[in-house]
Amino acid sequence: MALFCRSIISTFPLPRFPLQLNTSIPSPYYPPKSHQITALPLLRCKTVSFASLSSQSPSSSSMENPPEGYRRNVGICLMNPSNKKIFAASRLDIPSAWQMPQGGVDDNEDPRNAAIRELREETGVTSAEIVAEVPHWVTYDFPPDVREKLRHQWGSDWKGQAQKWFLFKFTGKDEEINLLGDGTEKAEFGEWSWISPEQVIELAVEFKKPVYKEVLSVFSQHFQQ
Repeated sequence: MALFCRSIISTFPLPRFPLQLNTSIPSPYYPPKSHQITALPLLRCKTVSFASLSSQSPSSSSMENPPEGYRRNVGICLMNPSNKKIFAASRLDIPSAWQMPQGGVDDNEDPRNAAIRELREETGVTSAEIVAEVPHWVTYDFPPDVREKLRHQWGSDWKGQAQKWFLFKFTGKDEEINLLGDGTEKAEFGEWSWISPEQVIELAVEFKKPVYKEVLSVFSQHFQQ
C-alpha cells in the first residue's frame, strides 16, 4: 500500500480506446491505444465464496505466512454491478501506470479486513461485497530502482510484495467513487475507469502483469462475457 499456475496464453486484437475516464482530481494523462492484448485463460482454480469468508476470525488468509522477505499486502479486484468491467485507476506519481487498488497489511490485521480498509481509503467505496479470494499468496519482485526508492520511503528493504487478492462486487453508484478516498490517507490516483480484464493487464506496469494475469485467471469465472 503465491499462487502460480501454468497456462497457454493467446492474443487477439484489442478494440480501440479511449476509455471512459472519471476523475476526482485533475490529471492530464489519457491511456494510449494498444494493438494487441493477452487473452485470459480460464483456469480450474479454487475460489472462496463470500459466505465462507464471513465471520471467521482469524480468516484462512491470516493463518498462512507469506514468503520470507516479502511485504504483506492485499489487492482488490472491484468489478462493476454487471460483472463485466473492473475498476482501475492511474497513479498520480506514474500517470502512465494503471492498477487495481492495493495496500499494506498492518501488524496483526486480518487480510480480508485490510482489503476492506484499503478499498475505502483509496476509492471511498463502502458499497461492495466480497465474492471470492485467491487462496494463496501471490508475489512479485520490485525492479532494482523501485526497490531502492521504497527502501528509503519505508525504511525496510523488501524483495517485493506478497499479496492476498480479493474479488469485490460493487453494489453502489459511480458517484460513490472518490479518488480522494475517505480522507485518512494521501490520494494515490488521478483518474479511474471501468475496463475489461484484458485492458487491466495491458495498462499495468510490466512487473505487475504476471500477477494480474494470474489473479484475473482465478476470478475469470465470475466475469460475464
